[in-house]
Amino acid sequence: MYLDPALASANRADPRPASAVSRGVGLAGLAGLAGWIAVARHFGMDGPYAALVGVAACGVPMVLWSLLVDKVHRHRSTGIDWHMRRPLRATIDISLVKLTGLWATWAAITLAYAVGRFYWQGNFQFAMWCLERAAPPLLVLSIPYTIWLDRRLVEPRDGAWALGAWLLGQGAPDREAIWNHLRSWAVKGFFLAFMLAIVPSGFGDFVRADTSAVLRDPVALANWLITFMFVVDVAFATVGYLLTMRPLDAHIRTANPYAAGWTAALICYPPFILMNPGGPLDYHPGTADWTAWLAGYPIALALVGALLVALTAIYAWATVAFGLRFSNLTNRGILTHGPYAWSRHPAYLSKNLFWWLSTLPMLSTGSLVDATRATVLLGVVSAVYYWRAKTEERHLSADPDYRAYDAWMTRNAPIPRAFAWIAGR
Repeated sequence: MYLDPALASANRADPRPASAVSRGVGLAGLAGLAGWIAVARHFGMDGPYAALVGVAACGVPMVLWSLLVDKVHRHRSTGIDWHMRRPLRATIDISLVKLTGLWATWAAITLAYAVGRFYWQGNFQFAMWCLERAAPPLLVLSIPYTIWLDRRLVEPRDGAWALGAWLLGQGAPDREAIWNHLRSWAVKGFFLAFMLAIVPSGFGDFVRADTSAVLRDPVALANWLITFMFVVDVAFATVGYLLTMRPLDAHIRTANPYAAGWTAALICYPPFILMNPGGPLDYHPGTADWTAWLAGYPIALALVGALLVALTAIYAWATVAFGLRFSNLTNRGILTHGPYAWSRHPAYLSKNLFWWLSTLPMLSTGSLVDATRATVLLGVVSAVYYWRAKTEERHLSADPDYRAYDAWMTRNAPIPRAFAWIAGR
């Protein structure tokens, strides 16, 4: 393949900043998940327990790759010095204070789950079942884990310790550390419950599908492959919310401190979602999907179906690229590889293009008013995701690694440069 010498020289002169996550870790997780799905399909295991095993099959290979190949536990960003083992008597008081803050945080999340009736209805009942059974062993294991880790941390007095110290009346509170700790656990508590709630449905739909019927129908094939992409996305995202651990260098550095960032994100998820059927941003009434408009045109159906699969694959790829670190509203290290070398927000871009192409809101089964309404509302939905992107950039811009990545993207990345050309910059 011919490579333009001038382009190669430019790439060497302006290399892309290093990514916090390697390509290998995501591929390891994808291989593990695909292997389990093959086993589940062979034996007809399409239930919620099999779906949970799929999450484990995704996560375990990523943990092993991260530790054995990438050796992430040796990164300075973990805050761990493995050569330092303080005497237990030097850190036990710190650990007990930290456990006080940690358990108080867990108690607050438990109260939120208990009070929120939403969490005990529909798919969320499965999430609560999982968390109820995980809570006792996690409570017990948090004691030796915290004591063991504090002896090796360069600075063991983190946000959990600051909260515990405040609750115990030990001096003036470190408000910044406490709020970042609470925001971080709010992210994990809110989104982990959502991810666990949706793990079984997509997995079951994909595993139990009749392959012989799917392969005869391009629309069914497209929908089946789209379902697979969402199974991948959900498995990786669930692992990301589960494994926010320092020894894996997957801990949360900072959680978004801006109310606008939280608002933009939360209105895209239940129970606050505005795009659901009947919601104020529901653009579906008066429309039909792509299969209705292209019925009777098999080649067009196949082509559009393939494009929708490709867009969903980009969406899933954007999650796979995070490896162990996927999470909304947080900074867990800056990604620069995969789709993030093309766009700062590949998931948002591909998701919105999927919605426009699959719905075609400018066409209507009813009237011009319906078409106009649907087009405007989907435009507002896309604007919400643009708002989310900007609030995330505002948060991440506090990190010098992100600023270096952002500057490189402006100079080199195809999609930002295309948008700049369209805007006349």
